[in-house]
Amino acid sequence: MDKQPILFWFRNDLRLSDNSALNAALQTGRPLVVFYIYDSNLGSRWSRGSASLWWLHHSLKYLSSKLDSLGGRLYLFKGETTAILDELIKKTDASALFFARQYAQWDRLLEDKVQKLCGDYAVDCRRFAGYLLNEPDTVLNKSGQPYKVFTPYWRAVLSFDIPPPKNLSTAKLSKALGAFSKKLRSDKLAEWKLLPRKPNWARGFDIWVPGEQGAKDLLSGFVKQNINRYEKERDFPAYDMTSQLSAHLHFGELSPRQIWAKVKQSCESEDIAAPYLRQIVWREFSYHLLYFWPSLLDEPFKDKFAEFPWKKNKKWLISWQKGLTGFPIIDAGMRQLWAIGWMHNRVRMIVASLLVKNLMIPWQEGERWFWDTLVDADPANNAAGWQWVAGCGADAAPYFRIFNPARQSLKFDAEGDYIRKWVPELRQVPDKYIHEPSTMNPEQMEQYNCVLGSDYPYPIVDLGESRENALAAYHMLNK
Repeated sequence: MDKQPILFWFRNDLRLSDNSALNAALQTGRPLVVFYIYDSNLGSRWSRGSASLWWLHHSLKYLSSKLDSLGGRLYLFKGETTAILDELIKKTDASALFFARQYAQWDRLLEDKVQKLCGDYAVDCRRFAGYLLNEPDTVLNKSGQPYKVFTPYWRAVLSFDIPPPKNLSTAKLSKALGAFSKKLRSDKLAEWKLLPRKPNWARGFDIWVPGEQGAKDLLSGFVKQNINRYEKERDFPAYDMTSQLSAHLHFGELSPRQIWAKVKQSCESEDIAAPYLRQIVWREFSYHLLYFWPSLLDEPFKDKFAEFPWKKNKKWLISWQKGLTGFPIIDAGMRQLWAIGWMHNRVRMIVASLLVKNLMIPWQEGERWFWDTLVDADPANNAAGWQWVAGCGADAAPYFRIFNPARQSLKFDAEGDYIRKWVPELRQVPDKYIHEPSTMNPEQMEQYNCVLGSDYPYPIVDLGESRENALAAYHMLNK
């Protein structure tokens, strides 16, 4: 009689190497059934956004081909998760279900339901870590409470031993996959229609290479070419100094442990490694916050901001979304986001500041737009980042820190290379005016082929006046 198989459920861990749950499943010596469930209702309005679905399609395609090469198959199922698992358990007579943990509230509730379902069938249900360096409830202050400030959290993480990543035995995996002989019904990836059709807004996404190998190649290139210059040049959007690993990390094509080890091994000193590793720990901190304060996605971390007098201005919001605000660095960032599903981190802070402070549009509107348009859309990072800029999050920037887009672009894109790449209307405008085209007179506008009001918009808001309005609203909140 054949051994009862292990069901292995891929979630946001779309990789084979350094996958704790998969390694543990292989150690059982049992046949293995590997699958992915597309539950489009999971998380209600926080189900995956359009750009994220594009990445998911290609990541699953890569993983499926990798498993095919090992003599296995990635089974694909679309529908309600527990109903699909119920059917799978019955059809396979599985002895256990292995999977990696997730941390959003809907994921945790689902995992509890899955555990109960497995209990009903006397199936061993095993949850594993691996999406983070440390589980959220293992990093607590001396009082046993969760951290609300990043710096002490960072210090705490540095005091922990981070285990090295573990390789996978492809021979063991191939044997385990081949040992399951039953045939199961599986969806075809194309049937899920995750890719855009008409219009195909993802034409510019071909700069990305989703999948585990693409992630490894990108990490190797980053540590070889850029890590030594990262601290000094990471804030300049025209430079290619950031790792651009965020989407790979979100989908689990690479573990944070793999990144941690690779960066440490490649750097000559801790001083060189630390600036980038801090960014990995900021991700950890965001999940720490989401785990202990699930309302982070929708409600301000600081309660008083629930009474902030936000404005509803659909015209301004659309101008911001389309990159037609009249502020070049803002418009460049928003157009980059639409074109390639990603935006430089410094620019993310600048565009967010304009929306929530100068325009006084609720941060949740920006959060929702990023959720739909970013290939790296991540519930914890997205919410924590927006709340940080808005001044209402944990360890947030002070509310009175309002970015001036012209000064920011002058500081971080002095020659206007980033702006000219993404805002072609301004390509002939000289450096003197590129950051504030509205300072040109009519003759100069004609000379540089950029007439404001027709070729490029005037600023939609006065920066000085809007700044004072935002500060006045904040001071009223604190009375």
